[in-house]
Amino acid sequence: MTDDMLRAPAEVKYAEELDWLESIDDGPKPFSWRLSPRMVRLFVLGSERSDGLDREISQKWFGDRSFVERSIVTLASDRGLLLIGDPGTGKSWLAELLSAAICRNSTLVVQGTAGTTEDHIKYSWNVSMVIAKGQSRESMIPSPIMTAMEQGVIGRFEELTRSTSDVQDALISILSEKYVSIPELDDDNIVFAKPGFSIIATANSRDRGVNDLSSALKRRFNFVRIPVVTSRRSEAEIVRFRTTELLRRHHIDLDLPPTLLDILLQSFADLRAAAASATSDDERLESALSTAEQIGVLEDAILHSHFFGDRTLRAQTLAGSLVGSLARRNPEDLAILNKYWHGVVEPRGKQDGGEWQEFLEGGREAIATLS
Repeated sequence: MTDDMLRAPAEVKYAEELDWLESIDDGPKPFSWRLSPRMVRLFVLGSERSDGLDREISQKWFGDRSFVERSIVTLASDRGLLLIGDPGTGKSWLAELLSAAICRNSTLVVQGTAGTTEDHIKYSWNVSMVIAKGQSRESMIPSPIMTAMEQGVIGRFEELTRSTSDVQDALISILSEKYVSIPELDDDNIVFAKPGFSIIATANSRDRGVNDLSSALKRRFNFVRIPVVTSRRSEAEIVRFRTTELLRRHHIDLDLPPTLLDILLQSFADLRAAAASATSDDERLESALSTAEQIGVLEDAILHSHFFGDRTLRAQTLAGSLVGSLARRNPEDLAILNKYWHGVVEPRGKQDGGEWQEFLEGGREAIATLS
C-alpha cells in the first residue's frame, strides 16, 4: 500500500508495528486512545531490551525522552499541545507520530499561512448544494479540526504563528468550550467535541513577531520546546535514519560511507559556529543549518550520484550539493561559503588529504560555477 503513496502517513507506514503494539497492550488508555501512553512512548522512541518485547520496535524520533512523555501527558489531559522550536528540530514529525499512535489518523491537518482563514479551522459550504437545497449539515464542509472534534481524535495545526490573529482567536473557543456553533442552521447547529479530541500545534521559534500568540491562547496550550540537536551522535542517527528511508523509497542500493557522514556533520558544525559568532546577518548564511537541511544535502548528493554518477557517493558530489543547497543569496551566501572553504576546508584538505581534499575541490568548483 505504501508503494502507491509518494509519502505514506505514519499510521500507514508503521501499520504493522501499531497493530502488534495494540494486540499486546493491556495498559490503561485515556478516552478512546488506540494505545496506552506507555505504548505511545514506545512506538515513538523505540524499544529497549528492558521492555521485554518479542520483537524490536524501531526508534522514529530522536530526542529527549522527557519531551515525548510531557507531550503524551498533555494530550491525555485533553489540553492543547504546542511544539515550538527552530526549523528542522522534528516538531511536525513528532506531532505526526503522536497522532498516528493515539488515534491512527495523522492527516487531519491545517497548514497555517497568511492566507489561512477561520473557515479552514471551522467549516465552509458547498456552494452548489446550498443553491440547490439550502444550507444544511449535508451541504456543510467541515474543516480537519471540526472532523477531529466529531471523531474524538487529534487535529493538527502546523505553523500556528504564521496564521493571523483572527484565526488564532477562533481556536480559543474550540480549545476552551470544545464545541463549534453553526449560526447559519436552525437545528443541529452545534458540533460538540467527543472525548479524545485535542489539538497538536507547531510553531517556529524563528517566526517570533510574525503573529505572536495572545496570552489567552497561550493559556490553552501546554508548551513543549524542542531544542536544536547538539549531540553529534544523535544528529548522525537522525541523518542515517532518514537516509535509509530515502534509499528504501527509491530502491537505491548505495552505501553511505561513515567518513562522508563525518565530513557533512563537521561542515554543518563549523558553519553553525561561524553563524553564532557573526556580528551581522550579512555574515550569516540564510539557511538555518538544521538537521533537516543536512538530510536535504545528503539526499541531493545521493540522488545525483545514483542518476548522474557511478552510483557511488563521493566527497566531491557531497560538496557540490552542500554549496548548491546553502547558497540561497547571491553574492552574500557564496562569499560566506567561499570564506569557509578557504579558511577551514583548505587546511583540512592539505592536512588530512583523501576525502577532505576531494570535498575541497568539489566545493571550489561549485562556488566558481555559481559565482
